[in-house]
Amino acid sequence: MIHPDKKRLRRSMMFLNCQKPGLIKDPYIYGADSIMLDLEDAVAENQKDAARYSLFHALREIDYRGVERVVRINGLDTPHWREDIRVCVAGGADTIRIAKTERAQDVRVVEEAVTAAEEEFGAPVGRTLLMAAIESTRGVLNALEICESSERLFGIALSGGDYTKDLQTVISGTGVELAGARQNMIIAARAAGVQCFDTVFTNLDDMEGFEREVRMIKMMGFDGKSLVNPRQIEIVHKIFTPTRKEIIFAEKVVREIDEKKAQGIGVFTVDGKMIDIAFYDGAMRTLRLAKASGVYEGDL
Repeated sequence: MIHPDKKRLRRSMMFLNCQKPGLIKDPYIYGADSIMLDLEDAVAENQKDAARYSLFHALREIDYRGVERVVRINGLDTPHWREDIRVCVAGGADTIRIAKTERAQDVRVVEEAVTAAEEEFGAPVGRTLLMAAIESTRGVLNALEICESSERLFGIALSGGDYTKDLQTVISGTGVELAGARQNMIIAARAAGVQCFDTVFTNLDDMEGFEREVRMIKMMGFDGKSLVNPRQIEIVHKIFTPTRKEIIFAEKVVREIDEKKAQGIGVFTVDGKMIDIAFYDGAMRTLRLAKASGVYEGDL
């Protein structure tokens, strides 16, 4: 069984430190589509057990009101990841984010451990979804095999800080150092039919720069963005939610294509734009995204 939420709306995915109970007790109030409960970089080495304890009780006792609960586990090169997985599954996390994924085998190793934990704790096998964080040049080059590695995997995400370190450069704010990784990852994700998420933007004093970056990654084809602060959520949702104008145009395209196809007409115009059957999937995606965002209640 694969979780029915594999294709759910995920425009925003906000990081929260599991080491700090105050941060994870009620983050649903901010309105992010997903929260990322972090057991990895945000947690000090001597606090891993305490963070897992906090995470388990939060997952079991807090009503997150429909917000997806993603847990970032420690890397496979650490002694922590197996116990991280057991706590995630026992607590009922929706998704496990695999840190530092470099090859398909990394995903399969985690999948085997997740399946074993589901059996151990009596959870339905297949309930726990996976996503892969790509943080290295090797991971970027292997993006397609990672995307196709498991039926549990709903998407991949770029981790820009570690990737640029591996690339032997730094985050510049221009995006030039991330352009190749972003393009390769979105192409791989679309080829495999999974989602793709951009890296965090850490300069909270530059909200204009953040908005420019979000508009750029949406144009590139990303599904959403990892976030570090609640202030960033509204901007992401505004940009990734179809406008009324886009919704009306998508409705027209779908209806016209359905009508013209029945008449044997292949090419026509909608609002002065040349349209053919190739526009159908894009228009339907706009309507599905609008419906999932809560701004469309039409019949398409």
